[in-house]
Amino acid sequence: MAKPVAALDCGSNSTRLLIANSDEALRREMRITRLSQGVDSSGTLTSEALQRSYDVLSEYRSYMDALEVGRGLLVATSAVRDAANGQEFLSRAREITGVDARILSGDEEATFSYNGATADLTPDSRPTLIVDIGGGSTELAMVTDRTMHSYSMQLGCVRVTERALGSGIVTPESDARARDMISAELEKAWSAEPAFREAAGNVRLVGLAGTVATLAQLDAGLSTYDRDAVHHRVITRSVVERWRDTLARETPQARLARPGMVAGREDVLTAGLYVLDAVLERFGATELLSSENDILDGIAQSLLSA
Repeated sequence: MAKPVAALDCGSNSTRLLIANSDEALRREMRITRLSQGVDSSGTLTSEALQRSYDVLSEYRSYMDALEVGRGLLVATSAVRDAANGQEFLSRAREITGVDARILSGDEEATFSYNGATADLTPDSRPTLIVDIGGGSTELAMVTDRTMHSYSMQLGCVRVTERALGSGIVTPESDARARDMISAELEKAWSAEPAFREAAGNVRLVGLAGTVATLAQLDAGLSTYDRDAVHHRVITRSVVERWRDTLARETPQARLARPGMVAGREDVLTAGLYVLDAVLERFGATELLSSENDILDGIAQSLLSA
């Protein structure tokens, strides 16, 4: 049997690993590293954020060695794209992990995410739209008539928190700032991809990444992670709104005490839910499907089929 492959995703808020072979996922790991901390204002990755990420990548290399990984790919997204010292990070990441490391464009990120999230879905007459809410950006992707339509919005949970919403109790003023910021970016996506406008009201919406996964855990009341309980969980828009409004009235410390809250997301999850609700509204969707398969699965698929 061919050796396993490794997919690594250095996102704005978390650093993740998937080791897989052609039959199954052998190991999945996630650590909150907040690589994008301060990037929006400074334009550079801080030394503290870099070290947090390097430490986790060293840990991941040990898992790769234990499972005798043959090939791998490390991808970096919004935080590294936006940082002046992004190439410095990539160079060190290559040394630590021993695999190729590169920055994905927004379109590449959307394609990998779409392929990973849709591989195990049942057929549906409606187009499937994936919404991947990261720390620095949110990717929208949909295939119609065998053509990929995608757009990367500058709307991550960390970016909206730092620019508009704040990490604590939401005020009327910060609420208005966040809504204006999100609306402006959605309008850009609407203008850039006419296919989105045409599909509105008739899409199967699939949500990926930490915001949606944590929401699914909160909704299920899970104190410990249970992949089977959150993967392909149906979440209605009313649930999204209820959790957004509930968390908006709480401090990060109070949010962290809730069963299902992931440590490291308590200060940024509310912003992610603002983004998610706005996407649901814009596309006329009353519910979404939570997917634990995402960009890592898409990358692993590409490595295994190469």
